[in-house]
Amino acid sequence: MVSIRTGELSITGNFRENNEDSYFVDGERRFFIVADGMGGQNAGEKASALAVELIPERLLQLLDFAATSRSTVVEAIDQAVEHANTEIMALSEMDPSTRNMGTTVVLLVRSGDNFYIGGVGDSRVYHLRDGKLDQLTKDHSLTQALLEAGTITEEEAKTHRYRNVLYRYLGTKDGALGTDACEIRPQSGDRFYLCSDGVNDGIEDDVIRNLLLSSDDPQAVAESLVQAALDGGSRDNITGITIFVD
Repeated sequence: MVSIRTGELSITGNFRENNEDSYFVDGERRFFIVADGMGGQNAGEKASALAVELIPERLLQLLDFAATSRSTVVEAIDQAVEHANTEIMALSEMDPSTRNMGTTVVLLVRSGDNFYIGGVGDSRVYHLRDGKLDQLTKDHSLTQALLEAGTITEEEAKTHRYRNVLYRYLGTKDGALGTDACEIRPQSGDRFYLCSDGVNDGIEDDVIRNLLLSSDDPQAVAESLVQAALDGGSRDNITGITIFVD
């Protein structure tokens, strides 16, 4: 199995009273999750906390992490996320204080020699290889849908009034439609970054690329990315996990 080093940081930021982001780093470095909650009072906090509690539990039940079949791993990821979605919806129905709560989720799972990356909502996973940065997940936002339909430009999308409105996230029926997980064979020198949209609210992709290249210390890079988003005026909670492949 490939050797990796990781770093992580989550902060409330300058504009929120509480941190509705949650993240999870498996002790054996088999999987990583970032979730960004939404909802009144502390409901978003509860939704994201549930996601990072329930998804690991189900992944550990379903996977031995030696699986080399793409379909086996992707199915396990989707089932784990669907399970969390069902539980979040159920609590939302039962507890008035959590009514309409929801959360985004992105995850990276190591199984066999491959990484599997998927998500629901607008948190993101980036991949840096040979100096080129790619976004591996798709934003399930109205702005992204309008962009794909060709009705707005990329420049308009950056400030569009619907850029933070999601049509898919955990806590809704559409949250169970799958994570669109992709499979990647990691190479030495690869760098991955899982983050909540608080990062993108403060910095552009070219800054993310440059900071991912700025140091060989994944913790230092995780901290510099969060600081850059904060300095860039992010109005949200800011969370990120860096994964460096040696």
